[in-house]
Amino acid sequence: MKAATFLGGVHPFEGKDLSKDLPIKIVQPKGELVFPMSQHIGAPAKPIVEVGQQILVGQKIGEASGFVSANICSSVSGTVKAIEPRLTVSGAMSQSIIVENDNKYEKVKGFGEKRELKKLSKEEIRTYIKEAGIVGMGGAGFPTHIKLTPKDDTSIDYVIVNGAECEPYLTSDYRMMLEEPEKIVNGLKVILQLFEKAQGIISIEDNKPEAIKKIQELVKNEDRISVKVLKTKYPQGAERQLIYASTGRKINSSMLPSDVGCVVNNIDSVISVYMAVCESTPLIRRIVTVTGDAIKTPQNFNVRTGTIYEELVEEAGGFTTEPAKVVSGGPMMGMALFDLHVPVTKTSSALLCLTKDQVAEHEPTNCIRCGRCVAACPSKLIPQKMLEYSDHFDDEGFQKLYGMECYECGSCTYVCPAKRRLTQSFKQTRRSILENRKK
Repeated sequence: MKAATFLGGVHPFEGKDLSKDLPIKIVQPKGELVFPMSQHIGAPAKPIVEVGQQILVGQKIGEASGFVSANICSSVSGTVKAIEPRLTVSGAMSQSIIVENDNKYEKVKGFGEKRELKKLSKEEIRTYIKEAGIVGMGGAGFPTHIKLTPKDDTSIDYVIVNGAECEPYLTSDYRMMLEEPEKIVNGLKVILQLFEKAQGIISIEDNKPEAIKKIQELVKNEDRISVKVLKTKYPQGAERQLIYASTGRKINSSMLPSDVGCVVNNIDSVISVYMAVCESTPLIRRIVTVTGDAIKTPQNFNVRTGTIYEELVEEAGGFTTEPAKVVSGGPMMGMALFDLHVPVTKTSSALLCLTKDQVAEHEPTNCIRCGRCVAACPSKLIPQKMLEYSDHFDDEGFQKLYGMECYECGSCTYVCPAKRRLTQSFKQTRRSILENRKK
């Protein structure tokens, strides 16, 4: 069967062999834990604990402060040491709750209790997901309870689980598909209970044959769940491309997936939904890939949120040599870090440590009008012309070329022989336009 895909995209070096064959290792935090109140799209959570207060594992310490917001729960038991601004992976300071771990891991009442899915109403399911503080864990951080509450439940035809994991070096989703496939399938069943008409699709790139085989075996007798094999290509896991490859339906920047009858969730988000609804466990852990040629033992770690990145580097054996570049996330869409003393949050997916900074090594030269950026763009844009408007701060011209349809995947920058900083310029221009719209 031919693997489904989309027009455009690129084939960067995968780098997944560094970490894909080692099982996930559980890591317990050593020092203090930092819980930023902004770990999601929307309004930051509001602290509901005080300095000096004793807290438990699973206790809500930050409460959603708006319609688009999410709760924050403690991943350890201990004492609230401070409530103050702390550095995050974005480089910004965020109001955070600092907890001194007592290493007892005492849990709140009811933590881990089993629930029978078939006895739960839709309202109960959505409430459990909201209380657990679950957000999109593929990077966007959109509160999941809102995503799973469209205007009309019967308008949803497909619930898609994003198992593409197209970003180079990242293997956390792959390891979860091998080690916790039952939780993925059961998490999808939880979501399907909200949408009676919908079919469940678990979409996986064809460079993960073991994961495809394992999950196909699990769902072979399921009437409402199937596995969709996708072609290995970046950015196959982007929401628009995933929906098109999985269903043939198209969306743009002015639409939501629900506008074409789809709901999309990341692998880890689906597992977290299962844990919250069926096992009374809030979102207090992340599977993080620590990898790159500067890391001694690349591996995936099961980490409590709030753990400092420095501790993960130590757990991976430290650096083989001082890295030239450290990135939170993957090389295509991740953010470069200047300090490792930042916490793991709900949207942390990877820590990539490289001995070479290939971007800094090459100075941009003049565009040679080769058209490679146009061929690579999954949104069918003209990056070369967009850059001209972006460089001249011409927001109107940028928008006329549909520049707001760009979602900053980095494909154009990757293929550019002149090493032009296309994505970086588009990111700045789009941010400027969005800020002006708000004003």
